[in-house]
Amino acid sequence: MAPHPVSVVGGGIIGLSIAWECARRGHDVTVYDPDPGRGASHVAAGMLAPVGESYFGERELTELLLECARRWPAYAAELAAATGHDLGHRTEGTLQVGLTADDLAELRRLWTYQRELGADVLALDGDGLREREPLLNPRARGVLVASDHQVDPRRVVAALRELVPVRREAVRSLSGLDGTVVLAAGCASATLAGLPVRPVQGAVLRLRGQAVPRHVIRGYADGRPVYLVPRRDGEVLVGATVEERADGHATAGGVRDLLRAATDLVPELAEHALAEVSVGQRPGTADNGPIVGRLGPDLLVATGHYRHGVLAAPYTAQAVADLIDGRPLPLLWEPFTPQRPTAGGAR
Repeated sequence: MAPHPVSVVGGGIIGLSIAWECARRGHDVTVYDPDPGRGASHVAAGMLAPVGESYFGERELTELLLECARRWPAYAAELAAATGHDLGHRTEGTLQVGLTADDLAELRRLWTYQRELGADVLALDGDGLREREPLLNPRARGVLVASDHQVDPRRVVAALRELVPVRREAVRSLSGLDGTVVLAAGCASATLAGLPVRPVQGAVLRLRGQAVPRHVIRGYADGRPVYLVPRRDGEVLVGATVEERADGHATAGGVRDLLRAATDLVPELAEHALAEVSVGQRPGTADNGPIVGRLGPDLLVATGHYRHGVLAAPYTAQAVADLIDGRPLPLLWEPFTPQRPTAGGAR
């Protein structure tokens, strides 16, 4: 298909990735967002964790996320080469751990399921675990998931914004925009197109100090779920609460529970400074899967990525750009089109 105008509504990591992919294919792209990069992408921890995010009953979603993860190394290399940015892409793997017998019982069910999916889940004894991660509580037990990596979403968004034009204005209606319109506005997609996307609020803490874990750590501490994502500059992200609300405020109880779980797993974090508490709204759907596909002849949608927006961004961009170029949607995306019943049915 010959190059033509593309209007992307939404300047988060999904929208910007789509815009960059379309621009690379020669299309004339404009992104519309009044505050680009300040939504869910700004709060996200950036775990590229298709194994850690695999849950019972979501096999089709897990298969999609595994393919999304395979796209990240090339995407990160190309984006870094295009901008010179360090994206914080790290491949040390993720430790999944628990402290109590109940924690480990819950995790063992998950590990069994992950292995059934073909994931490389390496069991470690106490000595092996602490050899890899000396800062862990000595009571911790768990596994290494070598294929679950991380990236810094704020750095990715900053790099993408150098490559695509962004008009800092709010879109009130999808009519009147130039060319093919791509709706990638997260939770705002519900208002703009009537899609069943709801805000699921989450708080993430940013700690700063000298002692920083070597790996991403996720798991349970006395029944409390938590993840820790270390950055090379001394920052550790701690997350994340999950609340069916959208008031933009972190609760005292939610912050307390995250800090308690984090310091139980890595006691030295108690000496870190609490540098930031950020709150974002994940765009959730009824089946936890994204909504990607065609809504009309010149209207495409890429939203509802829930907890997986960073992980899914490169593959989402390729799928949407393929549709714009007249190619079919890849088969892995077929269960996540706007036409499925949980996304509102046929249009």
